[in-house]
Amino acid sequence: MSTFVYTAFDSKGKLFRGQVKEKSWTQALRRVKEMGLFPTSVKQHEQRSWRQRLEAARPLTRTRAAKDISGRLTTRGPVPPKTVTSFTRQIATLLEAGIPLLRALRSTREQEESRRLAGILDQLILDIEGGCTFSEALTRHPKVFSRIYVTMVRAGEASGTLEGALARLAEFMERAARLRGKIKSALIYPAAVVAVAIGILTMLTIFVIPKFREVFRDLTGGNLPLFTEYVLNSSRIIKDHLLHIVAVIAALVGSYKLLQAHRRGRIIIDRMKLKLPVVGRINRKVAIARFARILGTLLQNGVPVLQALNIARATMSNMVLANAIQLTHDRVQDGDTLCAPLQASGVFPSTVLSMIDVGEQSGALPQMLLKIADNYEDDVDNAVAAAMSLLEPILIIFLAFVVGAVVIALLLPIKKLIERGFDPE
Repeated sequence: MSTFVYTAFDSKGKLFRGQVKEKSWTQALRRVKEMGLFPTSVKQHEQRSWRQRLEAARPLTRTRAAKDISGRLTTRGPVPPKTVTSFTRQIATLLEAGIPLLRALRSTREQEESRRLAGILDQLILDIEGGCTFSEALTRHPKVFSRIYVTMVRAGEASGTLEGALARLAEFMERAARLRGKIKSALIYPAAVVAVAIGILTMLTIFVIPKFREVFRDLTGGNLPLFTEYVLNSSRIIKDHLLHIVAVIAALVGSYKLLQAHRRGRIIIDRMKLKLPVVGRINRKVAIARFARILGTLLQNGVPVLQALNIARATMSNMVLANAIQLTHDRVQDGDTLCAPLQASGVFPSTVLSMIDVGEQSGALPQMLLKIADNYEDDVDNAVAAAMSLLEPILIIFLAFVVGAVVIALLLPIKKLIERGFDPE
C-alpha cells in the first residue's frame, strides 16, 4: 500500500487536501472520486529509507546526473504554452474527424517534436490504457496542464462533447497568447529606446565628460559657464557614487520584492497598479478580459459556477481582483446573484456589470462574458497602441534633450574660448 496526497474540490467549489492509501495511482484517484470530490492533483507520497536519503544527499557525479536526466528530462519541466496549444488543437481536430482518443494521442505522439511533451504523451496513453479517463491522466502533469485545462476536459467528458471542449480550450489559449504577444511586441521599442538612452548616458557620464573636464580646466583655468559646471558636477557625482546608486536601486528592488511577498503588501501594490494614470487602465482591462474569458469559457463547457469562480480567482495575478472574485464566490454560494457582489467590490466598471446582469437574466451568461472579453481585448489593443504612439515620441524627445544638453554644455566653453581668442588668461 502506498500513500497518495490529493488536492480536490467538492461540488460547491470548496478546496480539500488529504491523503489516501491504495495500491496504485489509479485506485487512489478512484477513491478520491468515490468521496464525492473532483481531484485536480493526485501524487504519490515518497517515503524513502535512510539509504535512499543518503544516496540522494551525495554529490552528483557525472554518471548519476546523466542517469537522472535521461530518466526525468522527457516528462519533467515546463512545456511552452505554444506547444500545448498546438497539441490541443490537433487532438480536437482528430476527435472531430471521428478518430478515437487513444488513436489520436498515438498519432500526435508520433509527430511530436518536443521531447518533454512526447514523454508526457507516452504516460497519458499508458494511463488511459490502464482505465483512467483523459482528464484523470492529465491531473498527473499539473505543470503542463493547468486547472482550467483539466476542468474543461472533465466537463467535456461528462457532457460527451470532448472535441468541442478541446476546440474551445485551444481557442481560449490562442486568444490569451495573442493578447500577451501584442502587449510584449508593443513594449519592445520603448524598452530598446530606454536601454539605448541608459547606455549612452552611462558612457557619456563615465568616459566622455570627465575627459572634457580636464581639457576645460587647462584651457579656461576653471572659469566655466554655469550650465557646463552643472553638467560636469553631475557627471562627477554619478561617477564617484556609482556603486551607491546601484546599491540604492538594488535595495528598492529588494524592498519591492519583499513587500510583494506578503499578502497585505501585495494588495497595496496591486491597488496602486490599478490606479496609475495610463498603465492602470490597461492593467484593469487586461485583468477583466482575462476573468471574463476564463469564466465564460468554463461556464460554456458546463463547469459549475462556484468551481469556475474558484479557478478564475486562482488565475488572477492581481490580488484586488482575486479578492473581489472570492467575495463573489462566497456571496453566490449563499444564494446571491453574480452581479451584486461584483458591483459591491467596486472593481468592475458599470458596463461590465450591466452586461453580466443582462446575461444572468436572459440565461446567456457564458456568451455575454465572452462578448465582454472580446470587447475588452479590443480595448486593450487600442489602448496599448495609443499609449505606445504617445510614448515613442516622448522617449525620443527625452533622449534628444539629454544628449543635446550634454553637447551644449560641452560646446559653451569652446564658444567662450573662441570669443576670447583661445587666451587662457
